[in-house]
Amino acid sequence: MIVLVDYGIGNTGSILNMLKHIGASAVLSSDHDTIGQADKLILPGVGAFDAAMNNLSTRGMIPLLNRLVLYEKIPVLGICLGMQILGTGSDEGNELGLGWINFRNVRFDATRFVQPLKLPHMGWNLVVPHKDSPILNNIGEQPRFYFVHSYHPMCSDAADVLLEANYGYNFTAAVHRENIYGVQFHPEKSHKFGMQLLKNFAERC
Repeated sequence: MIVLVDYGIGNTGSILNMLKHIGASAVLSSDHDTIGQADKLILPGVGAFDAAMNNLSTRGMIPLLNRLVLYEKIPVLGICLGMQILGTGSDEGNELGLGWINFRNVRFDATRFVQPLKLPHMGWNLVVPHKDSPILNNIGEQPRFYFVHSYHPMCSDAADVLLEANYGYNFTAAVHRENIYGVQFHPEKSHKFGMQLLKNFAERC
């Protein structure tokens, strides 16, 4: 069973609907016992970094998630802000992230843009794989996903970079280390590509 972790922030309804559409057994829950029985976890997220970390902390979820992910090695997928909190911190706020993968979230550097671009980066964009991963199985040629964000991860270890995209310059669009996956885009809004990615997470990761 996949548990979509409800910590008060996230586009949970559309993610849950997509999981049900692909036939995955999934529930939305904030209950510690239910989360503790998960075969896999999804961390959604839409909003501010500090609010996300504060919500996890006040709900007492961080020790539970650390145990499941770091020690029991339960597969976990972070989506959008849910991916950003997998890292060590963010230029958007002052709170520490979960620190499961060594990256920091930085705001898009407009000084690197050859021409003016709007922020947030919003809309469809192509992604380029940097390594093989079960979550990318049968993803198709020229995969593209739907993005809405002003911050992106900068990985300390290039081996953690799973996908790159370009918006003014190349940036990390997805990360993967062992049982931990994170995507900056919204697979639940990305039609066949997002459906295949979630299907891969449910069946292969």
